[in-house]
This record gives sequence, C-alpha cells and structure tokens, in this order.
Amino acid sequence: MKPIAIRQLANELAATVIGDDSLQITGANPIGEASASEITLLDNVERRSDLESTAASAVVVASELENCPLVQLIVPDVHAAFMEIVAKFRPSQIVAPAGISPHAVVDPSAQIADDATIGPGCVIGANVTIGPRCNLVSGVTVMSGCTLGSEVNLMPGVLLYENTILEDRVWIHGGSILGAFGFGYRQSEGKHIRTGQLGYVHVESDVEIGAAVTIDRGTYGATRIGTGTKIDNQVQIAHNVQVGRHNLICSQVGIAGSSSTGDYVVLAGQVGLKDHIKLGDGVIVGAQGGVMADCESGNVYLGSPATKQKEQMQIFAMWRRLPEMRRQIKTLEKQLSKMQDNSGSQTKAA
Repeated sequence: MKPIAIRQLANELAATVIGDDSLQITGANPIGEASASEITLLDNVERRSDLESTAASAVVVASELENCPLVQLIVPDVHAAFMEIVAKFRPSQIVAPAGISPHAVVDPSAQIADDATIGPGCVIGANVTIGPRCNLVSGVTVMSGCTLGSEVNLMPGVLLYENTILEDRVWIHGGSILGAFGFGYRQSEGKHIRTGQLGYVHVESDVEIGAAVTIDRGTYGATRIGTGTKIDNQVQIAHNVQVGRHNLICSQVGIAGSSSTGDYVVLAGQVGLKDHIKLGDGVIVGAQGGVMADCESGNVYLGSPATKQKEQMQIFAMWRRLPEMRRQIKTLEKQLSKMQDNSGSQTKAA
C-alpha cells in the first residue's frame, strides 16, 4: 500500500489537522503497536500519557491535545474514523467478484441473484433462494428450501439445514450450524425416541452470529432470532427459543428449549437458561448466571440460581463473612460448654 498524506485523510474524513499535513502515513495501529510513520488513536484523554511511549507519527483524537508532538487528526468519532483509516491499509479480502465459482455445487432449481458470490466448495441445495449481494465465502452448505435475503455474509464452513430463513444483512461466522435437530426425546419401551424435529430457524435482519454457534430448529415451528441481535462465539440456542430484538448474547451462553427473551437483553459469558424461561425487556444476566425462573423487565440478575442484583449482593456479602461467623460460633460453643461445666460443678457442690 502506498503512503497516504495526512491532508488526504483529513479531506476524506472531514477532519481537522494540527501539525504537518504533508506527513506521509504508511499504516495504522494501536498505540502500543504503531511504528514510525504510522497513525494511532487516543479515545480517552485520561490515557494521554500512553502517547509518550508510542513510536507513531500521528494520532486520531476527538479534540486538540496541547503540547502534543504528534500530528493530530481531529474527528467527531475517533473509532469510526480510525476504522476507515485501517481499512485503507488493510482492505477486506472477504468479498470476491460476484458469480458462482466453478468449484461450487449448485442445484439447478436454486435461484441465485446475479450479483451474489458463491465461493469454491460451496454446496447449494434444491429450491434455495439467495438474494442480491450475498457472499458465501467458501465451504458453505445451504440445504434445500433455505431463503437468504440481501447482503447476507456466510463465512467458511457455515451449515444451514433445510428451510432456514436469513433476512437481510445477516452475518454468520465460520463453523456455525443453524437448523440441526433439537435435543428432544421421549422414552418408549426403555429407549429414548427422538421427538418431532420438523421446524426451522428464522434469523431476522441485521443479526450477527459468531463462530461455532449452534441454533437448533423448532419442533414444529420456528426458532427465531430477533432483529439486530448479536451472538458471540460458541453459543448454544435450543429448539423453539424466541430471542428478542437487539439482544447481546456473549460466549458460551446456553439457552434451553422454548425459552424466550425480550428486547435489549444482555446475557454475559457462560449464562445458562433453564427451559421455558421468559426474560423481560432490558434484562441483564451477569457472567455464569444460572436462570431458573422468569426475570422481570429492566432488572440485573446475578448468581446461580440467579436472583436480582441487590439480593445477590447481600448473599455475596454474607458468604464473605462465613469464615468469621464460623469462628464466632466456635467461640460461643466453647463459652457455652464452659458455662455448662461450671453450672454442673456448682450443682454437685450444693
């Protein structure tokens, strides 16, 4: 990549330059990784001292820093601007030219938009519909009857079982599987018999799903992921779950069958939900929380079993006092025993 002058970056970002605007920039990196002739960013003026150790020649900031030896690029949104700068030096290599790779296998009945990209090793089943500007990178399997809206991105190794629906701008990272059978069995004559697994998965618009995520199909209807929800890596969502809009679901969360979440719910890492649980809007469950009962809207829940934050903090405080309370109880037991011995001795003397 050729060097870029600071003045060019300023023009493209509608930014203000403090210092030499002819400075040539060859790359962009965080403060601790930037080298000479690279640009870095400072998103918090309280960490200004970090700039003293950087080798960078320029910095992106939200407001002017006094007595700063680096050339400053002043922008309203530091991260948005820096993201654009980084992309100039390290452009995405994900999107290939539109078209179907000769190394893909596509059923003749599949309907694929002319400007979609189907990469090598992809397998597209019967009666699949793939919308405009979709990008299936490589090794993606889309089984029969699936429907993809516009601008869907599927990374290597993604597997969509039959009849999965992805609305517009869904992004699924490598190795995730949508639509596998749910973990549902009944006992008959001493054997576990699989119950009906005849449903599907429906992912609404602007959802992003991390790597190695598994979302099971519904028993008869849909397992649904609501608009704008973001799912981290290694999450398991069971059959018939209904996830609301704009949820944040962190790594290693497990949601058991037929549970539902409201809108803007946050599930921190390793949270587990029992089956048939309902979470209201705006609920936050802290890391490793075990949810065994419904949660009311707008509350924070902690612990396992999860309870409201105030109650759980009281429990935590009591746990910390247990060693001290144990010592106090032992002291009281000794005092009581001594009092009983003295009382016995006085009775005998009388």
